[in-house]
Amino acid sequence: MSTPTHCIRPLGPLKQALRQCRAERRSYATTQELYPSLQTRYPPPTPGFRPSQAMKQNRFEEGMKKIPVAQPPRSTLKACPDPIAAVTASQLTTLDPTGARARLFAHSNPDRVQPGDILLVRLKNSTPFSGICLNIRQRHSPIDTAILLRNQLTRIGVEMWFKVYSPNVESIEVVQRKEKRARRAKLYYLRQPKHDVGSVEGVVRQYQRQRMGGPVGGGKNAKGRDANAGRKKNNQRGRN
Repeated sequence: MSTPTHCIRPLGPLKQALRQCRAERRSYATTQELYPSLQTRYPPPTPGFRPSQAMKQNRFEEGMKKIPVAQPPRSTLKACPDPIAAVTASQLTTLDPTGARARLFAHSNPDRVQPGDILLVRLKNSTPFSGICLNIRQRHSPIDTAILLRNQLTRIGVEMWFKVYSPNVESIEVVQRKEKRARRAKLYYLRQPKHDVGSVEGVVRQYQRQRMGGPVGGGKNAKGRDANAGRKKNNQRGRN
């Protein structure tokens, strides 16, 4: 009975490997016979030969030049585990060296700016702008913090975004704080006519007058629209 072909085929590669081993042995023997000096310099491997031992022996052999090995570069992961945080910290030290603006919007500060407060932003290349803070946008990075202020100019509602750490922003001052804290983080409902506060220029003007040491309310020494309003009231009382 003949052997099936599927049982004979797996032995083909094995026979080929045996033939190759025999041919290598013969070539090694002929090389030793033709070049006997190789046998003295490179003796045949001993029983229990391991390539790792041979590499260690040949590494310090006399008359052989050492192979120069370059040192591996420094690991950037160990030098700077979080490069984004390092760059942000360096920018914050440049834009806010005293840390006053960081404390003004820090969550750990109980006196931080919150929606509903009236702020005065002084700019280097433009006139100052004041208004009610509608939103404080804090994204993934603290350097992207921005505020949205709303005010009325010539009875028209105007809203402007300001980057807190922008080089154009000279200072941010809290003119008046909201008495009752808002339950919302975004006071967009103030855009509606029934909730619109209106212009805050009077509050800002009074804050500036008080800061410069002048009279708070209208009186004899007051100047401007407030003083005229006080005179009109006195005139009306005298007529009555």
